[in-house]
Amino acid sequence: MSDDVKPAAPLVLDAVALTLPSSAGPVNILRGVDLVVNPGERVAIVGPSGSGKSSLIAVGAGLEEPTSGQVRLFGQDLAKLNEDGRARLRRGRAALVFQSFHLLPNMTAEENVATPLEIDGARDAMTTARDWLGRVGLAGRLTHYPHQLSGGEQQRVALARALAARPALLFADEPTGNLDGATATSVADLMFNLVTEVGAAMVMVTHDPVLATRADRIVRMADGRIVS
Repeated sequence: MSDDVKPAAPLVLDAVALTLPSSAGPVNILRGVDLVVNPGERVAIVGPSGSGKSSLIAVGAGLEEPTSGQVRLFGQDLAKLNEDGRARLRRGRAALVFQSFHLLPNMTAEENVATPLEIDGARDAMTTARDWLGRVGLAGRLTHYPHQLSGGEQQRVALARALAARPALLFADEPTGNLDGATATSVADLMFNLVTEVGAAMVMVTHDPVLATRADRIVRMADGRIVS
């Protein structure tokens, strides 16, 4: 597989396996997964619960270390980087959106978006945060805290936070999983539009078959393997 890999691919998984301990013995979560995500490509990962979808994202983003195989993020072999090194590699280049939003509860919407930009050294972090919250339809909610926002609004803040730095790759793990039907559709529309606008590739885990069909490619998983 490696001979076919394009150097510019933001994410490459090569024969990746993940085995985790449990009280009943080792559990094989990923079993020899090969995946290439090309620049600007939007890939949907689908499959039954327990098939390894979220673990694929965790390994691809460098949040979980594989048991074997190689993960290359922006051309860097993650096995050669420690946790701080992986965080530096992701910073400003890879972003994550989760099902449960993960906003900081003691910060306003504006501060939630601006803080990562400030950590990256952006001088106009607050201006950029306000701009992006306007893009996601929350210009009137800048000073609201997460508990004052609906689920859909919280996910819009999370999207603004993820994309404000204009990353090259977005990992989205069930981004509409906690939302009702109409809100999920609205957030999905926004996510795809903004990903296209910034030119980012996207790896999205979803149980929603309609949402999956909006991707450029659907990857199906079962029992820790890519089956199609």
